[in-house]
Amino acid sequence: MRTFRHRTAALTAASTAVLALALTACGGDGAATKSAGPAPSDSAAAGDSGRPAEQADTSQGNDAAKDGATAHTTGKTGAAKGSGTGGNGSGAAPACNTKDVAISAAYQDGPPYTHIVLTAKNTSGHRCTLKGYPEIQFLESHRENVPPVAKSKPQLPVVLNPGDPAYALVKLSDGGVDENNEPVTDFSVTLQGGSGQAAVKAPGREGIAVDPAKWATGYWTYELRNGADDF
Repeated sequence: MRTFRHRTAALTAASTAVLALALTACGGDGAATKSAGPAPSDSAAAGDSGRPAEQADTSQGNDAAKDGATAHTTGKTGAAKGSGTGGNGSGAAPACNTKDVAISAAYQDGPPYTHIVLTAKNTSGHRCTLKGYPEIQFLESHRENVPPVAKSKPQLPVVLNPGDPAYALVKLSDGGVDENNEPVTDFSVTLQGGSGQAAVKAPGREGIAVDPAKWATGYWTYELRNGADDF
């Protein structure tokens, strides 16, 4: 009986020693874990701003977007201010006077001569605008101007640079032998919006034959156009 008690006591003492060693080892691991300290916070990773890193990057992106939008708006404003009236600047060209252009007349096609073509050439040293149609007076007995044909009116004003010509088709008669025609060797032309009156020599040795019931004139154009100038 004594021997069993001694063995039991020895086993108990050994078990106690092993348990103490195990607890010591566990206590050492816990101490090592505690000594590492807490993990760095998100605020520390973000820096002095106190914002998370991802939030700081997003804010910087928003600031850049705002700067870009401001620059885009400024560019539009600058473009709007810089925009002006385009085109050839016809509004700045004054109306042509009879001193600015040389006006001549020529037959169109062969006999019977029912039409002539007026040519107005800019002989000045500046640009000018030929407005409307030529105001023509063929006869002293008929002081009214030759009426215009509406379909020949161009969409834009005729602006002539120095040396440039413009044209107007003029109907004299229908070419019938029974018409009440009157001979004309020269006639006058006035330019709308301008000043002065030009004396124009009629083509041909004997001049032209006009019928006040049939005559008509087209508007000034850069060139004669089929359809619009057929009358």
